[in-house]
Amino acid sequence: MDQPGDDDAFEDPTPPDTRAAQLPDDPEGDIYPPPEEAIEVSPPVDVVTIDHAEAGLEPPQVYEAPEPAEEPVTVLEVERKLRVHGLFRLPDLTTTGSGVARAKRQVTRTLTAVYHDTDDLRLARWGVTLRRREGGEDEGWHLKLPVEGHEGAREEVRLPLDAGEAGDVPRELADLVIAYTRNAPLRKVAALRSERTPWVLFNADGQAFAELVDDTVSVLDGEHVAARFRELEVEALAAGAPLAPIVAALEAAGAVPGSTPKAMTALGPVTQEPADVPEPQIVGPEDPAGAAVTAHIRRHTRAFLTQDVRVRRDLPDSVHQMRVAARRLRSGLKAFEPMLDVEWADALRADLGWIAGELGVSRDTEVLQARIDMHADEVGEELSGLIRAVVDPALSSQWRDARDHALAAMVSQRYRDFLDRLVDAARNPRLNEAADAPSEDVLPGLVDKAWKKLKKEVDLLRLDGPSDDWHEARIRAKKARYAAEAVAPVMGEHVKRFAKELSEVTEVLGEHQDAWVAQQTLKTLAAGDGIDGLSGFSLGLLHEFEFEQELFCRNDFVKIWPGVRKAHKKARLR
Repeated sequence: MDQPGDDDAFEDPTPPDTRAAQLPDDPEGDIYPPPEEAIEVSPPVDVVTIDHAEAGLEPPQVYEAPEPAEEPVTVLEVERKLRVHGLFRLPDLTTTGSGVARAKRQVTRTLTAVYHDTDDLRLARWGVTLRRREGGEDEGWHLKLPVEGHEGAREEVRLPLDAGEAGDVPRELADLVIAYTRNAPLRKVAALRSERTPWVLFNADGQAFAELVDDTVSVLDGEHVAARFRELEVEALAAGAPLAPIVAALEAAGAVPGSTPKAMTALGPVTQEPADVPEPQIVGPEDPAGAAVTAHIRRHTRAFLTQDVRVRRDLPDSVHQMRVAARRLRSGLKAFEPMLDVEWADALRADLGWIAGELGVSRDTEVLQARIDMHADEVGEELSGLIRAVVDPALSSQWRDARDHALAAMVSQRYRDFLDRLVDAARNPRLNEAADAPSEDVLPGLVDKAWKKLKKEVDLLRLDGPSDDWHEARIRAKKARYAAEAVAPVMGEHVKRFAKELSEVTEVLGEHQDAWVAQQTLKTLAAGDGIDGLSGFSLGLLHEFEFEQELFCRNDFVKIWPGVRKAHKKARLR
């Protein structure tokens, strides 16, 4: 591959500071004949506009939020970063077993980026990057968010360059990261200039599957260069593109793997410090019970904040998961109450209940609509169409109003203040002297207390009893489940098994509640204006089906309850 006199060969001895000036003007310079077709990269995927309209829902509180000016788009970015020294020579990837059959160098460009963060670099410590970049095909505002469970992958939310000047972050992006910034303002924290030379990499089939980017980065202090470093990026151009062999070839040539974004490299070691909500520590039975309380609050606060960002982007299951995190925090604060400042814990629980309620209508409506759509076919194809014609418009409108209301609440000052208190709780929970006792002496009793309340409620249940009794049992079952899950990491496998059995109970009783809610909704819709006889009849048939589902759930509960009692006995909670 190395050909004397070929300016486009990977083996380039020119120092990085002068290379850009010596590159040919022709961006099509190639070590092999150019492909017949141009490279096509998948376009960005539209993301739901974050519409913080004025709330139109009851209850209660109305939050003011202006309409957004721009509609962000998002792309999935899968890349690997490597650090190299200034004189590093790119290897011939076509001879290394990397899967690269041909490489095409693109024109070198100058990119200037201004990065934004809080004074204490909260975004960077959460692995989030917010920048305004000039130059290149994708210039504009970029918010990069880590993708959980996918190393090297980040989702990039984009707005055009004119969405805001440097130092004035567009509200559409600033709102997305309120969970991390809260009341702290965003400001300019770093400015970088990169001399970028991209190489498009083709496989044996002639497909462009990856891009190798060679960046010489200057950290700017005003008009002066404060520091300079060089890095490589290997980015997938197609889903599932094999990057590992390319990275391995570069490492063999002396490159050092590293996933630190450029801005974080420029800002220094503080960006590598833990996020302002630390990872929960591992707690053993002999450790103080307060350590278990702290781990629980941190675990679910981190989940709550992560889901907050996903809710604002309208990602699947995000509202549900955010409410689950809120419920687990509330249940934990109640279960651990003997070890906490009660007034402090109650205030947090009230705020968690408030935001869970703000999210609840949209989530419940979403679940209800999906349920009715799924079950409508049970009454026949013709009648199911009549059902959907009535249900879908009504519930879709309700969902949109509820979501707008929830998003407006999530940009309110009340919510920002609550987030600050929640983060402080995760960092420094207000424990009392009882928290100093060993976990194995304190925690079992807390779970057993919740269990006894559940058992008392279950003893009152009757197969033909009112639905309200079964709903109350569901609430008690969830509290017992969350209490068991909170202590299970400390107390061992038998408690984990008990928590799992309780989760099956909550699923059955949750299905029971959903069936009951569906019945009430169908009755309301059937009694509405403009409902003809056939449509009302169809809704009535579906109502009968949901009633039967409610009874099935009660019978299922009877079948699984003995297993729960057995699991509780084995857990030896008292």
